[in-house]
Amino acid sequence: MTAPLHEAHPAGPGRALPDTQQGMRRRNLARVMHTVSAEGPLSRAAVASRIGLTRAAVSTLVDELIRSGLLEELGPERPGRVGRPGSALAVSGRGPAGIGAEVGVDHLAVCAVDLRGEIRARAVRHGVNRGRSPEPVLAELTALVRQVVAEADAEGLWPAGLAVAVPGLVARDGRTVVRAPNLDWHDTDLGALLPAELPPTVDNEANFGGLAELWLGQTTPRDFLHVSAEIGIGAAVVVDGGLLRGTRGFAGELGHVPVWPDGPECACGGRGCLEQYAGEEAVLRAAGLEPGADRVGLLATRAADGDEAVRRALHDAGTALGIALTGAVNLLDPQLVVLGGALSGLAPWLLPSLEAELARRTAGPPCPVSVSQLGPEGPLLGAAHSVVRAVLDDPAAVAERTGATATERTVDIVAEQA
Repeated sequence: MTAPLHEAHPAGPGRALPDTQQGMRRRNLARVMHTVSAEGPLSRAAVASRIGLTRAAVSTLVDELIRSGLLEELGPERPGRVGRPGSALAVSGRGPAGIGAEVGVDHLAVCAVDLRGEIRARAVRHGVNRGRSPEPVLAELTALVRQVVAEADAEGLWPAGLAVAVPGLVARDGRTVVRAPNLDWHDTDLGALLPAELPPTVDNEANFGGLAELWLGQTTPRDFLHVSAEIGIGAAVVVDGGLLRGTRGFAGELGHVPVWPDGPECACGGRGCLEQYAGEEAVLRAAGLEPGADRVGLLATRAADGDEAVRRALHDAGTALGIALTGAVNLLDPQLVVLGGALSGLAPWLLPSLEAELARRTAGPPCPVSVSQLGPEGPLLGAAHSVVRAVLDDPAAVAERTGATATERTVDIVAEQA
């Protein structure tokens, strides 16, 4: 059975292919790509048995994917077996790559991920972005994108697309940041400020973190709530393998759920929001510590050393998280809550009070809570993998752009860097 086709495009569901002979061919190419990606190396016969097509039909599809540089042959599947062994197929380590980028409050990051899911190039810049206008920040991000594209090009890869994670509300057009309180950005068209030769798709960092959990987690179910936090706190609601986005695309703003309605004022304009109790800076304030370059590392070190003020601050943050999550769990009934982002590094001191609140306040049995293995890398990896998934979901579209078109696109991007 082929791997499920999850949501491919960060701004919405993957494009439905028409029920025509051409549409059927495109769907079958996608089935072959997903199957080899999930289970390969596989022979043509093995692929045919998994997706229910004849070996002849699969061979035709495979030949097209090999010509497009999306699959490669590795040689005999099982040397020494009786009869003629099939040639093992694998996803190519060259060709299209997903370019993922992240705009954080205090960092910028870009990476290139090949179709095998391996990071092949990466660039990071640390520095405060809060309070800076979008133009210089995105100019620096563009420089990092071009650096990564050049490094990927040296590895035989070309950019299949660019996806950008941001800590804020993103319109359904997939390019406009409506509001990012922790950056102080409003109604910013990132598509107009990033490389024109590589049009970006923009989404909330928690959504990309949730998709990374769905695609890369070893035991992640198809219905879960992913909580991602640094200075701000966001959530991704994944239902049946797809993101629940809401009417305007703003679903998941867990950080601005009021925990105590008469609490301190928040950057969003509300009062008593979860971020005021469980965000990194809020926990540091409660512990009597000054913010530094490695906020989570400082808190984790102090907590491990037995600092009572830090442990009390983390206990209270876990309580606030549990209260906010109770409403989401009672409303959505997820199979699992995944604690991701920077919070994952503080899980030993957050989870006891968080789970106690969930157990005390949820209407049904307590929802289990797990800790992400991706940690703060989730949003960046989710952005890059969203481009990779789009290639797997419609390899015919990539095949149509291979050859001179793809080469020219990489040359144009790299040339802009010079």
